[in-house]
Amino acid sequence: MMHQIRYIVCLLFLVFPTFSARPLIAQNATALDVPVGIILNLDDHLGKMMKTSIYMALEDFYETHNHTTKIVPHIRNAKGDTVLAASAAFDLLKNVKVHAILGPQRSNQADFVIEMGNKANVPIISPATNPAFSPKESEFFIRAAVSSSCQTKAIAALFEAYNWREVVIIYEDTDAGHGIVPHFVDAMRNINTFVTGRTVISPSFSGEQILHELEQLKNMSTRVLVVHMGPLLGARFFSKVKEAGMMSKGYAWITTDLLTSLFGSIDALPVESMHGVVGLKPYIQITTELKNFTTKWNRKFLQQNPDMDITKPNSFVLWAYDSTIALAMEIEKVARPTPQFKSTTNSVILTDLDAIGTSDMGPSLIKSLRNFTFTGLSGDFRIVEGELQPPPFEIVNIIGSGEIVIGYWSEKNGISRKLKRTDGAAYNTRKDNLGFVLWPGDSTYVTKGWEIPVRSDQKLKIVVPAKNGFSQFVHVDEDHSTTDPVHPTGFCIDVFEEVMNSMPYAVPYEYYANNALIYDEIVKEVKNKQYDAAVGDVTILADRSDLVDFTLPYMDSGLAFVVPIRPDERMNPWIFLKPLNMNLWLTIGASFILTGFVVWVLEHRVNKEFRGPPYKQVGIIFWFSFSTLVFAHKEKVMSNLTRFVVVVWVFVVLVLTSSYQASLTSMLTVQKLQPTVTTISYLLNKGECVGYQNGTYVLNFLTKMGFQCLKNYSTHEEYDDALSKGSKKLGVSAIADELPYIRVFLGKYHSKYTIIDPIYQTAGFGFVFPKGSPLVADVSRAVLKVTEGDQMINITRKWFGDQTDRLENSETIVASGSLTVQSFKGLFLVAGVTLALAVMIYFIFFLYEIRSILISDDPLFQKLSKIAKAFDQEKEYPSVTRKPPLNSNEGDATTGGNVPHFHTQMSEIWQSPVVSFSHHIDEDLSTPESGSPAPHDAILTIGTRRSHDC
Repeated sequence: MMHQIRYIVCLLFLVFPTFSARPLIAQNATALDVPVGIILNLDDHLGKMMKTSIYMALEDFYETHNHTTKIVPHIRNAKGDTVLAASAAFDLLKNVKVHAILGPQRSNQADFVIEMGNKANVPIISPATNPAFSPKESEFFIRAAVSSSCQTKAIAALFEAYNWREVVIIYEDTDAGHGIVPHFVDAMRNINTFVTGRTVISPSFSGEQILHELEQLKNMSTRVLVVHMGPLLGARFFSKVKEAGMMSKGYAWITTDLLTSLFGSIDALPVESMHGVVGLKPYIQITTELKNFTTKWNRKFLQQNPDMDITKPNSFVLWAYDSTIALAMEIEKVARPTPQFKSTTNSVILTDLDAIGTSDMGPSLIKSLRNFTFTGLSGDFRIVEGELQPPPFEIVNIIGSGEIVIGYWSEKNGISRKLKRTDGAAYNTRKDNLGFVLWPGDSTYVTKGWEIPVRSDQKLKIVVPAKNGFSQFVHVDEDHSTTDPVHPTGFCIDVFEEVMNSMPYAVPYEYYANNALIYDEIVKEVKNKQYDAAVGDVTILADRSDLVDFTLPYMDSGLAFVVPIRPDERMNPWIFLKPLNMNLWLTIGASFILTGFVVWVLEHRVNKEFRGPPYKQVGIIFWFSFSTLVFAHKEKVMSNLTRFVVVVWVFVVLVLTSSYQASLTSMLTVQKLQPTVTTISYLLNKGECVGYQNGTYVLNFLTKMGFQCLKNYSTHEEYDDALSKGSKKLGVSAIADELPYIRVFLGKYHSKYTIIDPIYQTAGFGFVFPKGSPLVADVSRAVLKVTEGDQMINITRKWFGDQTDRLENSETIVASGSLTVQSFKGLFLVAGVTLALAVMIYFIFFLYEIRSILISDDPLFQKLSKIAKAFDQEKEYPSVTRKPPLNSNEGDATTGGNVPHFHTQMSEIWQSPVVSFSHHIDEDLSTPESGSPAPHDAILTIGTRRSHDC
C-alpha cells in the first residue's frame, strides 16, 4: 500500500511540480516549514535523475531524523535555458520567499542566479563546475560538485605517464567549457606539453559542422585529444568522430568527468562510438549503503520515468543527494521560529529585483554551509570555503558498453594501480602503475601522440648526400633518381632511424638522394624548404646554423691532419746509431779523447806504459779511454789523481752504455711512428700540398689558414695514393679531414699514416631541419637517448668494426727521438769538473817543482824548452816504504845537518810521484860544481837541495 501511495505522489510531482511537496509536509504538521527552491532541467536525463535523488534525500532524512523543521521543496523546470533559470529563481525569491535554492544545474544558468542569491542573502547550492564561478567571490554560492579545474592535474599525470608532448583540447562553447581552458593550459605547461589547438564545439552545431571541425583536427599532427563537454553534445560529437574515421589506431581520446561520469547512465551517449576512450571521473567508494540506495533509487526512477531504460546513479546524482541532506541538517540548526524575508529599506523601488528583499535565515545558513563535513553516499562530503573538495579520480577505459578501471589518481600520490590511502607515498606518474588499455581501433599500441598526417604528399622529405667514397657513413645505389624515393644505407642512416623509433610519436618520412657533392648546397635546399630535413654526415657549423636548425650532435668530430710515417727503422742497417743523436755522439767522442789525454798527462812521467814513441803515446790516449766502454783497460795507473779521474769516467761510461742499450732495445722491439711532418707550420712554410675531401667545409678552413696548394679527393683509396706520392710527385704531404673520416681511413691504413697535432674541434655531425621546425627539440632528446644507450655501440660496431680500436692503438704509439746532450748535461758537467780539478792539482805541484825555471832570467823560448824537457822526463814512482832516518848529526853541507827533511815529509804526506819527480828535476838542473847525489840517497839529497835553493 505504501509503495502505491509513493507512486501516486511521484506522478503528482510530474503533473504539478509546484505543489508536489504537499503530501510530504502534511505528515508532520508541527514542523516548521522552510521553503526551498529547486531549479533543474527536467527535460534532460541528468535533471530527472537529480530530481529523484533530491526527493529521496528529503524523504530519507525526515524518516530517520527527529526534526523540528521541514524543507518544503518548490521545483522549477529551467529546460536548459539561461533565461528560464533566472526567471525561475526570481519567482522563487519574490513569490515563494525560499531561503535556499538547490541548482541551477548548469554553469551558464547559475551565473545570474548566483548574483540574485547574493542580493537576497539566499544560499545557492549549485553543481556548476565552471571554475570561473568562485565561492570566494560570491558569498552565498556553494559549489555542490567538484570544479572541473581539479581534474586537469590528473590529465597532466596521464600525459606524463605516456610521455605525450602535444595535445588538442575540444570543449563545449558554454561557460563550463570555456572555464576549464586556462587551468588545462597551465597544467600542460607545467609538464612541458604544448597545447597545439583549441577546438570549440557549439551545442547548436549541426552534424556537418562537427564533421568540418573534425577534418581540421584530422589534418593536424597531434593525435591526443581531450574532450570536455556535456553528455548531450558529447553524444553527437563522438558519433561524428567515428564517422570521420578518427576512432582508429594512432589516436588517443581523453574525456573529462563531465562526460565520463555520465557514461552508462544516459541513454543518449553513443556507447559503441566511445570504444577505446580513456576517461576520468570522481572516485565513489562502493558501500552497503550505496548499494541499497542504488536499488531503491532505480526503482523510484523507473516509477517516475517508466519510458526510460535502467540506469545507475552517478557522482552528480549522489552529490545532489548529499547536498540536500547537508541543507536539511543545517536548516534544522539555524532555522528561527518564523524565518521570513525582510523587505528592502529603500523608499523607492526601481526594479522587481529591489522588491525581493533579503532572507533573515540566509546569513546564518550560509555560514554553517561554507565549512561543512559529513560522510554521505558519495564518501567524504567536505565543503571548505564553499567548495566541495575533490575526491581521488578513477581512470577508466571504455570498452564496449562498459568501463574498466585501469588506475587511480590522487593529488598526493599521483597515479596508482590501487587507491592509496597513506600520505607518505611519493607522487608517481609511471605508466606501469596503469592497467591494460584498449585504445581506439582495438589497438594495444600506445600512440606516440604526434605524427605527420598519413598522406603521401605530407611525408617528410629527407635528403641524403649521394657520395662516392666513405660509404660507411651514407651510401646510395648509383641507379637512383633525384625525384624518386631511395633506400640509403650507412651509419648516419641507421642512427637516424633509431632516433625516429625513439621519438614520442610516429613520423613518416622518405629519403631522396642529392647528387650535389657540396654540403652547403644541401643545407641551403633545406633552408628553402625543398626538403623537410637532411640526414647524413653534415657537420654543425656556425654559418650553417644561421640558415637552418641542427639537432644535438650524434657523433663527435674535429679537423685533423694525416701524414705518412717513416719506414720501420728496424730494417735500417744503421739503426745502432739512432739511440743517440749526432750532438751526443760528438760530445761522447770528445769526452773520450779529453779523458784519455788527461790520464796521459797524469801518468806520462811516472808510468812507463804511457811513454814511448809519439805514435804509441797517441794510441794509448785513445785506447785507454775507449777501452773503458767495455771495462777492458789493462794499463795500471800510478797516480791517485788518475785513479780519481778514472773512477768518475767509468761511472759516466756506465750511465751512457746503459742508456744506449735501453734506447736501442726499445727501437728494436717497439715500432715507433715517426711522421714525415711533425707540425702544421712546416707544411705552411714549405708550401707543401694538402688534400681534403671534396664538398666539405675543410676547403674554406684550409684557405683561411693560408694553404695555397690544395687538392680534393673523394675516397680513402685516393687519399692513400696521394699521400704515397707526396708533394714532389704530384701528390700531397698531408690530408686534412674530419676525425670520423680519418678514423675510417686509418682503420684501413693504420700502419702507414698517423695524425699530427693539433686537432681543431668542431660541434660534430647533426641532423638538419628548417628554421623553427617543431621536430628539432624532440629529435634532439631522442638523439641523447640513442647516443647514451647500447644502440649506438651496436651501430658503430656494425659499420666500423674494431677500426676505432686500431686507430687508438696507433695514435698512442708516439714517435720518440734519439737521446740528446740535454739528457746527460749533469753527467758531463760532473766529468768535466773532475778532469779540470785533477789537471789543476797536478799542474800546481808541477809548477812548484819547476819554480827555479820560472824565476830564472833565461829567455822565454829557453824557459819553455826547459819546461817541456822537464815534463817529458821519466821519473820513478816512489816506494811507499819509508827509509830509516839519517843520523841526527848528518845534514846538508850547507845547512850543517839542522835543516828538516822537507822532501821526505812531502813524500810521506802525498805518497805521490810528485816527490819522485823533484829528484830527477834537481838532478837534471844540478851544476858541475854542486855534483850529483847517489841514486839511493835521492830523496834526502833532493830535500836538502831544495832547502839550499830556498
